[in-house]
Amino acid sequence: MAPQSRPVPVLLTRPQAQGDRFATDLITRFGPTLAPVPSPLIAPAFLHPAIPQQPYTAIILTSETAAASAAAIPNLPRHAYCVGDRTAAAARAAGFTPHSAKGDANALIALILSTQDQGPFLHLRGADSRGDIAATLTDAGRPTHAAITYDQRPQPLSLEARTLLAGETPVLLPLFSPRTAEILASQGPFAAPLWLAALSPAVAAAAAHLHPARSAIAAEPNADALLTAIATLL
Repeated sequence: MAPQSRPVPVLLTRPQAQGDRFATDLITRFGPTLAPVPSPLIAPAFLHPAIPQQPYTAIILTSETAAASAAAIPNLPRHAYCVGDRTAAAARAAGFTPHSAKGDANALIALILSTQDQGPFLHLRGADSRGDIAATLTDAGRPTHAAITYDQRPQPLSLEARTLLAGETPVLLPLFSPRTAEILASQGPFAAPLWLAALSPAVAAAAAHLHPARSAIAAEPNADALLTAIATLL
């Protein structure tokens, strides 16, 4: 990694708790080379939908926020199929027994189909969701219902973030979701050169309108792989 005369600012757009955790990961990995700047672009709002009454064998969780929403819903099965290890950890903290797919939605579907569990399943998801896990599993013979238990409400950029993005200094931009990329792009255009680290090809595609000066995509959809992608940008 080339030495920097001053720390590279890193714009953290995740919800506050996840952003703070990733800031710690950045400092642990890169030390004073980077300067995290929090500006959450989404904030969760929990919803209370009517849950179809079925003898569910397990719930399906595709985010940490979904796991948090599950904690407030009574009479759910305790087994949870989770998209990745972070979601599994959040599910365990909420009192569920998690099984992590260690990947993305496709890995989660493959995991469930590889088991003998015939369902029915309940997918707790956000209002904005890519793909349709419930329909895919149902079509594959594993009946699955979906319940929208939270929404991620857009937030404006902070003053510090807007100032950085209006300058000439490169801004490192780790992005974890297509939705966040779209919200950020809607608040542009930006003058600063953007160094984009995308969690997946879908995130990179959604961020194309940001016209990054440099870009890298994580080899796997997890935080460790994203940190490695950031190292290539530096």
